[in-house]
Amino acid sequence: MEICGLHVLDACIIVLYVGIILWLGWRAGKGTKDTGDFYIAGRRLGKFYQFFLNFGNATDSGQAVTVSREIYRTGMGGIWIQFLVIFITPFYWFTSMLFRRCRQITVGDYFTERFRSPFLGAAYAVFTVVLTFVGGGASFIVAGKTMEVMTPKPMESLTVAERGMIEQFKEYADLKKRFDAGLNPDEMERYEELSDRQKRGELRSFIPYVNRFTFYIVYALIVTAYTVLGGFTAAAITDAIQGVLIVTFSLILIPIGLSRVGGFEGIHECVPDYMFELFGSASMSDYAWYTIIAMSIANLVSIVATAPSMAIAGSAKNETTARVGMLGGMFFKRFIMLFWGLAGLLAIALFSGSLHDPDLIWGHMTRNLLFPGAIGLMLAGILAANMSSLDALAVSNSALFIRNLYQPLARGKSERHYINVGRVVIGAIMLGGVFTAVFVDNLLDLYKYFISIPAVFGAAIWLGFVWRRLTKWAVIAQVVVCFSVYVVVPNVFQAVESVSGNPAFLVETVSRTEMIKTGALAEDVAAGRARSVGQTISKRHVIEPTGIFFENVVRIDPSDPGSARMGQGRFHSEIWILSWFGIDLSGWKKAQLVAVRFLFDGLFPFVLLFLCSAFTRPGKKEHLDAFYGKLHTPVQPTPELEKQALEKAVRNPEMFEKKKIISGSSWEVLKPGWLDVIGFGGSWLLVGVVIFLLWFMTRIGA
Repeated sequence: MEICGLHVLDACIIVLYVGIILWLGWRAGKGTKDTGDFYIAGRRLGKFYQFFLNFGNATDSGQAVTVSREIYRTGMGGIWIQFLVIFITPFYWFTSMLFRRCRQITVGDYFTERFRSPFLGAAYAVFTVVLTFVGGGASFIVAGKTMEVMTPKPMESLTVAERGMIEQFKEYADLKKRFDAGLNPDEMERYEELSDRQKRGELRSFIPYVNRFTFYIVYALIVTAYTVLGGFTAAAITDAIQGVLIVTFSLILIPIGLSRVGGFEGIHECVPDYMFELFGSASMSDYAWYTIIAMSIANLVSIVATAPSMAIAGSAKNETTARVGMLGGMFFKRFIMLFWGLAGLLAIALFSGSLHDPDLIWGHMTRNLLFPGAIGLMLAGILAANMSSLDALAVSNSALFIRNLYQPLARGKSERHYINVGRVVIGAIMLGGVFTAVFVDNLLDLYKYFISIPAVFGAAIWLGFVWRRLTKWAVIAQVVVCFSVYVVVPNVFQAVESVSGNPAFLVETVSRTEMIKTGALAEDVAAGRARSVGQTISKRHVIEPTGIFFENVVRIDPSDPGSARMGQGRFHSEIWILSWFGIDLSGWKKAQLVAVRFLFDGLFPFVLLFLCSAFTRPGKKEHLDAFYGKLHTPVQPTPELEKQALEKAVRNPEMFEKKKIISGSSWEVLKPGWLDVIGFGGSWLLVGVVIFLLWFMTRIGA
């Protein structure tokens, strides 16, 4: 028995899961007395909840889907769209300590205190709440697209137009498969038309029963309900349960997929050699080694600007708990990502070219590999992974709104009043995520957005922690300029016809044809191109042009070869600025363009901050002494000892001078202790272990 294509057993599992989560939210809400309880769980979470809170907050099913879809699209190098965080994980050892020592509730509070600027705190709150709409949108897209795949309509139920979309996709997939070998002129003309339609989202490999907007609304109501009831405590408790489900959905596909393709040896028989390369070349992958470095730098700048950072660290009993919970949760996620990568390779082997949208690959594998009951567990796991990110984001951003926007304007209200307004804000944040999911349909676009956009405020947070010469006006100027370059220009320009149709912005990279050496696949043996699987043969590979200033360049009328062209997707303002200096980018490859864009995003804010700080007045010495005195003072076990330690730091700011690496300077970096060396150094050893495991996984069965 099925309900809109979904087996009744799977539907029951999902309903049961939702019921349990709502009950837990209600239970957690009974212990909420004030905003401290609601937003940071009363600063009483131990290592267990910190571990799952960090793991759950850092992990959502959108990341699993994005990793598998990028590997499905480009090969194993696509794992770096998410796996690049492995190189920034050791730095969490310091950020979690710094956020806990701030002794604040929101990152907006940090800006207010460090720069004595409620304006900056409010600006960060507005920026982050809006950015959360994008993050929430990604979670809704993943859940919605997965449900779509689970509920496909049979061919006999389709309209003529819907059947036409499916038939055209099949034709496109066939032409693309034969593209490298060469198409005749008529086929090439047809391929170009269908390729433009594919970029526009006009082709479909199936039509679902599920109305995605309706699903988004129902899903948002469920997450809002349990989060509103229990606040951050509910997020921590449910994340512990959801963490188990995340592991379940990350592992459940692997053994069945391996048995279907014939084990690891079967994967190598079906997937070309170059698709196993971790650090792809600029020709064969969007993720060359220098692209990964550039994206890692941009992400490192951004990590401190995420809204839950302060709340998660602040909810820990002490800074050691915050550090251990953070690193434990983060490294566990990195380990789980190995299985997401393997799922991507299985997707290539099993379903290469069969889907109109790579975002659908996880749901497609679920429907085709799993059985009733297991499908329900997978769906529950995907919903859980999204919920575990949505709840922490919503609560943290609600706190930002209340403390940095609403409370300064509505002073003297009761704790219950602020909590109730915060609950309304949580609902509004969820609604914003729904509308983002409706208007932005591509997960990759959203995740590339996440990597660099938080750098608008991230650079000031990093520098504010370590350099007392950083000024309020330098931060304001940098935020305005970077927000314009990273957010305003890219979104405005793509909507202006005089820009999206301007020939100067429609240039593309040069098409290339390369001969590659690769091991023969089973299909090569069947076609007579090789005597045996694994035999080294030469293959022709065509690298199609890609937009330089726009993500895509398409014809306005795909059916007319002479139609005018237009830019589609994000306008890359960073590359536009670089072009002012006469740099010819037409000969560059996509991996190089991506690298220079992210390198710009990561470094440009620091250039502005140093320049502007040199020409603006620094903050008052007593204010800076108080801030850095607190930052250099470890969290104490009792409120009484806390008060004594902080008062001593304020009275004797010079006591920290001898501990600084550069004594007497404006740099507030203390000499590392044994715990810093062990934690940071040990983290890098774990980084090496995880990367080795990833490399080893790609070699099994080769």
